[in-house]
Amino acid sequence: MAFPQVPSPRRELPGRRKARTQDNRVHNRSLVLATLYHHGPMTRPELTRASGLTAPTVSALVGDLADDGLVAETGPRDGPRPGKPAKLVRLDDGNVNLVVLDLSHSDRFTGAVLDLRGGVVHRAEVALDGALGREAFDLVFRLADELVAAAPRRVLGIGVGTPGIVDDTGTVRQAAHLRWIGLPLAEQLGDRYAVPAYVGNDINLAALGVLRFRPSEARNLMVLSIEHGVGAGLVVGGELVEGEQFAAGELGHVTVDDDGDPCVCGRRGCLDQHIAAAFLRRRLGAGADRPAVLAAAGRTLGIVLAPIISALNLDEVVLTGPPELIDGAFLQAATVTARARTLSPISSSVRVTSLAGDDDLILLGAAGLVLSAQLGIW
Repeated sequence: MAFPQVPSPRRELPGRRKARTQDNRVHNRSLVLATLYHHGPMTRPELTRASGLTAPTVSALVGDLADDGLVAETGPRDGPRPGKPAKLVRLDDGNVNLVVLDLSHSDRFTGAVLDLRGGVVHRAEVALDGALGREAFDLVFRLADELVAAAPRRVLGIGVGTPGIVDDTGTVRQAAHLRWIGLPLAEQLGDRYAVPAYVGNDINLAALGVLRFRPSEARNLMVLSIEHGVGAGLVVGGELVEGEQFAAGELGHVTVDDDGDPCVCGRRGCLDQHIAAAFLRRRLGAGADRPAVLAAAGRTLGIVLAPIISALNLDEVVLTGPPELIDGAFLQAATVTARARTLSPISSSVRVTSLAGDDDLILLGAAGLVLSAQLGIW
């Protein structure tokens, strides 16, 4: 049965307006926070030079940020230095918390309380037990209730990664696996907990998690998951690409076999049915040759990846999902096939890697969503 047709949302372009004094202050505040976040503790003169702001502006901003509990002054650097030792200003990583949720698993919702660096303060999860629609939505509140109550510090914001198409207001336009349509999730979380809430597509947030919290130097990358269907998050030039209808990276329903089996989307032979974890497990459970099945799935993925890698000149493709399926024959076949089908300068530089089993990518991406919106970091 095909999914119900949902009107395609379109991204609203921001209108032009004159810059205000408050805009400049917000920008300068974000600049100071981002400088400390990425470069570590600095003296006020060092922070002035690094940010390009004036000394009085930096001094006023540091005072305001200290009052908000976001920065703190500590003693001088170790070691002898000429003149009067200057105090260091540092980001107070542990003085506020982030609450983040990952709704991508088929059997549970997971979440955590984090500090500003992504360090875990508390973890929690709730079992889905087949809940869909309103019942699944109620479980989001149950999990968030526990996490907000467990946060030892002020909660700066809530970040959520969910399956489905999510617009820039944090409304879940369609999440078929949860039977959510037009759910204003960010608004409802914000109203319930009286803190800002931000919601994004789960695999998009996984891509942000790799970009911002994992040791990847790629600025053009794709993160592709086979955990529940097939989805991809795209980063180009260090920026997340969501698309005009917020559906960039929806690769699971690209047709790869015109004569393939019927798919839930109403078409036949979708990529989902060739490489998604559920499909592969059914094949392997039926006694098929494991290396052959996984290699064939990897080749299919490599064929789909090659034109995307070429069109965007991707530096890295990161595969996520069950490690017992991804690591080994699947990863090797995907890599070989994608490289064989792309021009030499591209194929020689692109890396196809695995972060299979890294369950924190979506939580970290959700943290990045909050940090960017609330503090201007990144």
